[in-house]
Amino acid sequence: MSAAYPHLFQPLDLGFTTLKNRVMMGSMHTNLEETKDWDRVGEFYASRARGGVALIVTGGIAPNAEGAVFHGAAGLFNETDIANHAKITAAVHGADGKIVMQILHAGRYAYSPNCVGPSPVKSPISPFAPKELDEEGIEKQISDIVETAVRAKTAGYDGVEIMGSEGYFINQFLVTHTNKRTDRWGGSYENRMRLAIEVVRRTRAAVGDDFILIYRLSMIDLIPNGSTHDEVVQLAKEIEAAGATIINTGIGWHEARIPTIATSVPRAAFAWVTKKLMGHVGIPVITSNRINAPEVGEQVLADGCADMISMARPFLADPDFVNKARDGRAAEIAPCIACNQACLDHTFSGKISSCLVNPRACYETEFPTEPAASPKTVAVVGAGPAGLSAAITAAQRGHTVTLFDRDTQIGGQLNMAKQIPGKEEFWGLVDWFGTMIDTVGVTKRLNTTVTADDLTGFDHVIIATGVDPRDPQIEGQDLPHVHSYVEVLRDGVEIGKSAVVIGAGGIGFDVSEFLTHGHAATPQTPDVTEWLTEWGVTDPATTRGGLSEAGPRPSAPARAVTMLQRKAERHGKRLGKTTGWIHRATLKMKGVNMIGGVNYEKITADGIHISFGEARENPTFLPADNVILCAGQVSQRSLGDTLIAAGHSVDIIGGADFAGELDAKRAIDQGMRTAYQI
Repeated sequence: MSAAYPHLFQPLDLGFTTLKNRVMMGSMHTNLEETKDWDRVGEFYASRARGGVALIVTGGIAPNAEGAVFHGAAGLFNETDIANHAKITAAVHGADGKIVMQILHAGRYAYSPNCVGPSPVKSPISPFAPKELDEEGIEKQISDIVETAVRAKTAGYDGVEIMGSEGYFINQFLVTHTNKRTDRWGGSYENRMRLAIEVVRRTRAAVGDDFILIYRLSMIDLIPNGSTHDEVVQLAKEIEAAGATIINTGIGWHEARIPTIATSVPRAAFAWVTKKLMGHVGIPVITSNRINAPEVGEQVLADGCADMISMARPFLADPDFVNKARDGRAAEIAPCIACNQACLDHTFSGKISSCLVNPRACYETEFPTEPAASPKTVAVVGAGPAGLSAAITAAQRGHTVTLFDRDTQIGGQLNMAKQIPGKEEFWGLVDWFGTMIDTVGVTKRLNTTVTADDLTGFDHVIIATGVDPRDPQIEGQDLPHVHSYVEVLRDGVEIGKSAVVIGAGGIGFDVSEFLTHGHAATPQTPDVTEWLTEWGVTDPATTRGGLSEAGPRPSAPARAVTMLQRKAERHGKRLGKTTGWIHRATLKMKGVNMIGGVNYEKITADGIHISFGEARENPTFLPADNVILCAGQVSQRSLGDTLIAAGHSVDIIGGADFAGELDAKRAIDQGMRTAYQI
């Protein structure tokens, strides 16, 4: 047991088996199973088992075609599927791990005209209304789920998790929001919870006693007409009586307009919801959502919020999370910053998931942890995300690496990102990069301006010199009240009570967030109570579904902000697929005025003149104390071009290679891949 984390490393006795600690890797759909490369899938899970996690839950596996999240989604339907899944369980068991398979029936969330549900109520996130099931159809769904559990046991899984939350099929039967039935499967709550109880009872009867059966229960729906706390407790007791081994926490339906796992959500923001169930059931209860550090998990358990914690994306960021925490190396744990950019955004785009912080995630077989065949001396110029990734990876592979940067600190553009309220996790990311640079033995040469002559003695040079702000060439931009985003976020210039932001990409949104809050972020986690109030979340014991009747109540903005863009399209159109709506909603709550399709005519001492369209119609003056330029970036690659012209072996990566929007995901991935090619 770890002295630093005694609760986290306490074994959990389930009667017929014991879990070696209180950490579970929660379910994530990565699209790996859909590759049908079962050795690759097995290595993904096995690497996490070697990393020390007590129990792994797979991504959701469909029990039948109509329940699949999308056409062709992984299922467990036949003997061939059993044999394939047996490769996964063998890999995990060979790594001394335990793994359960999540059975996920999507119900009306299935992206298919053949989707089914309790009632023909279309989801706002799907184009298809579900077919209302009759008695025979309901019986088929139950039987298919049970048979899938039996096949999972045959395939060697240690158990199954039945997905009863997040607004999926079983959850849809539980609430009147989606269940309009008047037969024995609808109406009273006793009828609406019948499906969940039957699934658990019949699954337990089919798989026997010595098999882990987790039920994931939605403890706060965050939708209108969701479950009350009393109903959650009632269902939990019935699920325990039906034979569940463990109850896991689900937070919010997928259609809910409340962030639940994005980086702006405070750490362990929903642990209090799980704590309300503690003591009402005798089986272990797991809590989840935004637990991303061992000290957070330890505190959650010490506070009696749960018997076990579930973390999903942190195991993308670092498969060795648990071992590092146990061995006193918590500072080396690559932090999940909850950005969603390479995990959920990829999943919902049909791509294989990975991790911004750890691009090896889901690509373990493509990038094995092996030393380079021929160690070299490598210079990396630029200590932003691309350069840091390249330097660390190259050093881990046995190269001798020197890292140069003209700044006095590492981090590059990350040091501006971490100033944004809601991006507090970036402080930890920069700290982790610093720890790893020292741990792997990279030589730092900071506060150093590098010339081509300084690099002649290296076998290989990587240029990661980043970007400079693009010059938008607007008349009046040299006036003293006009500033670049760098001056605002890095240099801390004073901004008045009203500001116009030019540019509505990621940086424009970040700067607007910064300006409306009126202060820079700090490494401390945001206050949970304030965040819940801001988004209109309340106790489900008070209001159904946990949505406050008063709605969101954000604090007053520190400044009046207007955000402009040339394109006549929705602001933030190219923001993250799963987080863009959060950024737009946040700024809307802060009263930010978003105007598109503008021409920037000229900036004057008291504001900016704009017009609209090719004909430059409707001339408008917007008064402002300050104008902030967030009009894009250009690559800073002159040093790289000089070296290439001189015949040196050079790679140009990150923003120096391609500016566009600042993209730490692409930069870190490119840095890692470049280091593997040396």
